[in-house]
Amino acid sequence: MSRTALRICPLCEATCGLTLTIEGTAVTGARGDRDDVFSQGFICPKGAAFGALDGDPDRLRVPLVRRDGELREATWEEAFDAVAAGIRPVAERHGPHAVGVVLGNPNVHTMAGALYPPVLLGALGTRSLFTASTVDQMPKHVSSGLLYGDAGAIPVPDLDRTDHLLLIGANPLESNGSLCTAPDFPGRLKALKSRGGTLTVIDPRRTRTARLADRHIAIRPGTDALLLAATAHVLFAEDLVDVGHLAPHLHGLDELRAALRDFTPEAVAEACDVDAEVPRVLARELAAAPTAAVYGRIGSCTVPHGTLASWLVDVLGILTGNLDRPGGSLFPQAATDRTPRPAGPGKGFALGRWHSRVRRHPEAKGELPLSALAEEIDTATPDGEPIRALVAIAANPVLSAPDGDRLDKALGSLDFMVSVDPYLNETSRHADVVLPPPPPAQSPHHDFAFNSLAIRNQVRYTRPAIPLEPGRMAETEILARLILAATGTHGADPAAVDAMVIDQTLGKAVQDPHSPVHGRDPRELAARLTGDNGPERRLDLMLRLGPYGDGFGAHEDGLTLEKLLARPHGIDLGPLRPRLPQPLKTRTGKVELLPGPIADDLPRLKRAMAERPAGLLLVGRRHLRSNNSWMHNVPALTGGTNRCTLHIHPEDAERLGVRDGASVRVKGAGGAVTAVAEVTGAVRRGVVSLPHGWGHDRPGTRLRHAAADPGVNVNQLLDGSLLDPLSGNAVLNGVPVELAPMA
Repeated sequence: MSRTALRICPLCEATCGLTLTIEGTAVTGARGDRDDVFSQGFICPKGAAFGALDGDPDRLRVPLVRRDGELREATWEEAFDAVAAGIRPVAERHGPHAVGVVLGNPNVHTMAGALYPPVLLGALGTRSLFTASTVDQMPKHVSSGLLYGDAGAIPVPDLDRTDHLLLIGANPLESNGSLCTAPDFPGRLKALKSRGGTLTVIDPRRTRTARLADRHIAIRPGTDALLLAATAHVLFAEDLVDVGHLAPHLHGLDELRAALRDFTPEAVAEACDVDAEVPRVLARELAAAPTAAVYGRIGSCTVPHGTLASWLVDVLGILTGNLDRPGGSLFPQAATDRTPRPAGPGKGFALGRWHSRVRRHPEAKGELPLSALAEEIDTATPDGEPIRALVAIAANPVLSAPDGDRLDKALGSLDFMVSVDPYLNETSRHADVVLPPPPPAQSPHHDFAFNSLAIRNQVRYTRPAIPLEPGRMAETEILARLILAATGTHGADPAAVDAMVIDQTLGKAVQDPHSPVHGRDPRELAARLTGDNGPERRLDLMLRLGPYGDGFGAHEDGLTLEKLLARPHGIDLGPLRPRLPQPLKTRTGKVELLPGPIADDLPRLKRAMAERPAGLLLVGRRHLRSNNSWMHNVPALTGGTNRCTLHIHPEDAERLGVRDGASVRVKGAGGAVTAVAEVTGAVRRGVVSLPHGWGHDRPGTRLRHAAADPGVNVNQLLDGSLLDPLSGNAVLNGVPVELAPMA
């Protein structure tokens, strides 16, 4: 007999509510939850294929431990014994920084990935942290940190109320949105147009989103910051700046005007390959719109001036008075955010508190560039020890970082590696221990990260739809045991990790005069927490102390876990609201319009006005039915348009003698790949496009469907030397490549 269960979809940032059909212990169907307070029944192809992904037969069911050079099935006890024996000696002999940690994108899609890696990092004491952020959105974190004093204070476009939306480097009709959590992003863009609003898309590709737009501007890849700087220049030059309600909260407006003086439309037009009138039109339309929002994503982040482009996205909103305003861009307030503190100056945001050993890359937000991971393993320097042991959690950097061939070899040289991953993939195949988490239907779900980026304040939580199968271990317990094994307390009760975090959190809260529990007994508060396990008790704690919480009885109508469990479709907390100056944590307590690192990087952007790249420029692309490298093993999510082909413009194809469907050799600084050409007008002249996350052709993996149609690894065309210097983010777009048809 079948039954249904609710589950929040963990497969992209839209976080849609699902209703699963379950027969026995198998998910046999998935549809949108019409009663979900946020997604209201919307579902995309990934969500519809939830059951196929959940039941993928290639998912590992038990741990693997390397014995005599081969990975073999083992018990959980044997696996954690091996972790303890592998990591601690490295840390004790070579120091904490010789143990590296790599966190992949799926971590932000799970409760375990949000709750436990920070504890692991604190316990290890390592500075060798690498995450997917530095091949994705780190420029936005850095620009927000410099502007607002908090790298997590990212304003999102108020999609449902704006009159004018400018998208740059974003394709939400296929990505479902990113750093902007919005179920049914396509429907919201269509609603914008239906109510008379305007949609402008800046992208070198004519994407599905661009085809929906009122205006599509196909700029030369990598010149996003120049076009935005010229648009801001026009706002000043034509006296269109109107900061309105923001005036008391701004610092450096005159300095910003002076800094942008040289970025005239005529000065940037040739570099951007657009008419000089384009930034003038953009500026005038932003200024004239009743409300407007500017949204930039991965295409504007993964370029040489990604931090400057991300900064200018917000600058345009500020100069037109659209920051922190309904219909503009606002700061979300998640239910598990920290207790709001009174407005006032903070500690600010600092870059470069430490550096990588080999090329001296500055840290950003506590992270080193993922592009530097291989050299930090395989290169010895007088300044500290190389990484000798690695903990990889839901990460596949052999495919997601530049120069996977070098990293592939470097991983093979480690003294020890442990991977938390459901698959034996291109990276985990190097591990000495592989710890497989259960399928998503057997895990609880709450979106800690994405609710802080959501276009509407709401809170939802779903318990496991299916009980853990015999022999499996909850991901939360896996990570808790990993923490114990890696930090010298192997064999202790994993519940001790959650208890420690709860005790530390309450200990700080009762001493904080701004906390609702100031002066109370932390033991009495801990005893009031509810939940079936440690992770639920931690969620209850965060809800109670959060901005909507009950404060452990201080606010009778406030949130608790019990109240959330009683509302299985979620609780709507209302539209985004203006919050300034409360989110500001800069040393002045104001928005710093021209922070020092930004000002210091502007001369590099000025030099880019004279650059005219010859030949073809490479850009990536997204597919609606995939998310990075982790869905190509599901037949329902591959094939059709989700193929690893090289998009090339018809005129470029004719000039180079490339035929549609023929094989072509693509060469970059990091190597060469052979791909199938797809001749299409979806890219502008001079641009070619390969999707990210493919290249499933390495031996020793267990990804049968993906290996049957492996595609090519676009990141192998990169050698890892091109980075945005402020954020350490890899340059993945606007990269020069050479192309030749195969004989």
